[in-house]
Amino acid sequence: MAEHTAGLHAGNDQVESLRRVATLVAKGVPSAEIFSAVSEEVGRLFGADISAIVRFEQDGAAAVMGVHGGPHARGARVELEPDYVVASVRRGARAARFDTDEPGAAGMPELVRNLGIRSGVASPIVVDGELWGAITLASLSRSFPTWTEVRLAEFTELVATALVNTQARDILASLADEQAGLRRVATLVAQGASPDELFVAVSNEVATLFGAEIATIGRFERTEPPEITAVGVSEGSNDFLIGIRSPLMDWLASTHVYRTGRTARKELTAEQIADPGTLADAVRAMGFFSTVSAPIVVEGELWGVVTASSSRERLPADTEKRIESFSELVATAIANAESRSELATSEARARALAEEQAALRRVATLVACEPASEELFSTVAREVATVLNVPGVLVDRFETDGTNVTFGVAYDLDLTGAESFFGSGTRMPLDPGSLAAQVFESHRTARVTDYSQLPGTIGDAARAAGLGSGVASPILVDGELWGQMCVFSRAGAVLPIGTEHRVHEFVELVATAISNYEAHAALQRLADEQAALRRVATLVAGGVDPAEVFAAVSDEVSRLLGAEQAAVGRFAVDGGALFVVGASEGYRGPMGARVEFADYLSSAEVFRTGRPARKDLRADQVIGSESVADALRSWGFFSTVSAPIVVEGSLWGVLNVLLGGERLPPDTEERLGKFAELVATAIANAESRSELSASRRRIVAASDEARRRIERDLHDGTQQRLVSLGLEVRATEADLSSEQSDLRADLSRIATGLGDAVMELQEISRGIHPAILAQGGLGPALRTLARRSVIPVVLDITTDARTPAPVEIAAYYVASEALANAAKYAQASRIDVSLARRDSMLLLEIRDDGVGGADPAGGSGLVGLLDRVEALGGSIHLESTNGAGTRIAVELPVELAGS
Repeated sequence: MAEHTAGLHAGNDQVESLRRVATLVAKGVPSAEIFSAVSEEVGRLFGADISAIVRFEQDGAAAVMGVHGGPHARGARVELEPDYVVASVRRGARAARFDTDEPGAAGMPELVRNLGIRSGVASPIVVDGELWGAITLASLSRSFPTWTEVRLAEFTELVATALVNTQARDILASLADEQAGLRRVATLVAQGASPDELFVAVSNEVATLFGAEIATIGRFERTEPPEITAVGVSEGSNDFLIGIRSPLMDWLASTHVYRTGRTARKELTAEQIADPGTLADAVRAMGFFSTVSAPIVVEGELWGVVTASSSRERLPADTEKRIESFSELVATAIANAESRSELATSEARARALAEEQAALRRVATLVACEPASEELFSTVAREVATVLNVPGVLVDRFETDGTNVTFGVAYDLDLTGAESFFGSGTRMPLDPGSLAAQVFESHRTARVTDYSQLPGTIGDAARAAGLGSGVASPILVDGELWGQMCVFSRAGAVLPIGTEHRVHEFVELVATAISNYEAHAALQRLADEQAALRRVATLVAGGVDPAEVFAAVSDEVSRLLGAEQAAVGRFAVDGGALFVVGASEGYRGPMGARVEFADYLSSAEVFRTGRPARKDLRADQVIGSESVADALRSWGFFSTVSAPIVVEGSLWGVLNVLLGGERLPPDTEERLGKFAELVATAIANAESRSELSASRRRIVAASDEARRRIERDLHDGTQQRLVSLGLEVRATEADLSSEQSDLRADLSRIATGLGDAVMELQEISRGIHPAILAQGGLGPALRTLARRSVIPVVLDITTDARTPAPVEIAAYYVASEALANAAKYAQASRIDVSLARRDSMLLLEIRDDGVGGADPAGGSGLVGLLDRVEALGGSIHLESTNGAGTRIAVELPVELAGS
């Protein structure tokens, strides 16, 4: 009964509320005012804590159009929870109710838990047969009466009527506005306004007509991949500036127009846009993006698009058809302007083209005659500045450390301050958004509409230098990105459309100059490398000491790569370090020093992997207190490359090169490896020679020992036996009678023969191993040889110091053989023999005044002695000119290796 009575009172109140709302609808007040009034009336009428009118959005959310109480403001977008009444209305297009005694219980909709809603009712608003939205009520303390849904529906009908009336009025008003806007644009077209003026006017008209935040005119660029350039932008679009250029990304409506030639619509949330770039960043910042693009077709060719965009709400359903009217006017204006421009400026264009072609010819002549240099790049920059009528031009090279360095500049007098920020030799970081960063990332032409708006080092420098917009074109050399050419306007000015194409023609010539120079430099570098390799190979082939090869290789590598120092290191047996065994002149450490392995050493990585290694490090990346770490930190930044030295399949050591302040070239590993192979060959050769010398010394020593054994055997055995036989024969001879004279004569002859045999055997014994040599040394032995010589010998002995037995034996045999040869073949009257000691060498010289012409290959005994001398690390030199006598010079080490 109480509920019925309350219903009667509510019915009377509802009649009054409906009358007030109906009066507002009849007066044609704006929809927003009606939404607010209805929300307040139903809230008060039904005793709701929260009442609202919401419009259903296509993405599943609801927009709050009017509200009384509650946490959401008018204009807010609310995600619909499936278990709550508003979502139920959207699914079923009929009234829905929600009631609970435990709003905070688990599983309740988040809105219910957060606000403590105990009851909720919602009724659909249907406009022209389509579900538009809903009126919703919420109570925090009680359940709504059972008749709430029925009575709430009467208010939804009034709201629907108001919407129909409002839409009708809006259509009439927008039609009038559209016709007025089209007349204004058509007037500009008829008056022959410039395309730039027309583009801005159309953008402003479209933005106003459709309530869009942004309206633009875009021109398609026939690049690969295709791009679009903004040539007109409505007022107040701070993030979208004239001249901004962007790739045609899939989420752009203009991309669909480019592909199909038809009007297109895109409605996206920020999460659906993943591409990088200025345009994508600006659209993501909107949160929601509704855009319509209509094609601009000029004389049958797709020229560009007219685009309207909004982040507040979806553009009206008829936007596509209405915006096409403006695109047709733009197409007419472009066609008219192009015709007038072609007619009026043909002579000026011819002059400009002639000037540009003349500049290109001058640059081409420079490229053909001059090497790539700062002077050439600056000359090209001045030509570009003159032809394009821009105040600033730069030629930059991209470095491997993530910076770009300016190599050529040209500035107007009023931009002379720019040279202190962007002068030749200036190194700048690739700040995000800068021209350099865009070109480096995309390898394509880039534009910055207002450089002073950029953050970071580049933005600060641009503001201080007075630069405005900028265009940069990549310099590609043999398909690789080398650098960029940049042109700038003054602060507040924008470079004209088409600047990119004109810069590109000069860029191609610069790329040709660089390619020619680098090809020449590469040939010169290859020639220098081959010459250095030949010099080292000559040393290796000459069998010089490995230490000399190590020093030579280090010097050659350091000079070839322009490095501060290079060194050869041998790995320690324990594997924890290396020893420096050869270094270039710039090496800072002591020779032979043990260098412990550390992570910052490329040689340590070579030891672990057996492959070439590189380390490019800053000072703060070098950890440790040892002297090597301190030395490396002093460079600030250093680049080092190590190549393995592999000797007969085993890792022996490394060839290392270091450059401070910048990175070593990328081909350093390969080039260093060629020298490492030569070092390995030198080491292998030296070890082979060492093994050969040791083997020869062992053979000579064995031969000498055999000679001494034979000499002892002859002296102690055969010689003594012959002497005993002689004595026995003489004793027998003495015992014979006088009648046996014939027998006594025979025995005497036999005894004499035995005596001669003993003497001959003594001579043989002395030749095998003279006793005087072992007892008195080389000096006395040479004097004995001189006394026995049939040719007078003049001795000049200045040293009697004893040397190792193999050395004395070798010298003795050479002297003995030389005297014997002179006696047999030289027809000499005098022989001079000298013996002296100089530093660590024993010098023996035998010279005669004979006929000369001696040929070692003809069977001389000196050939056999050569192995003996060389086995000891010595040498023999023979000079024997016909008619000028013969000279033999011998050098022998005083101390033998390994002795």
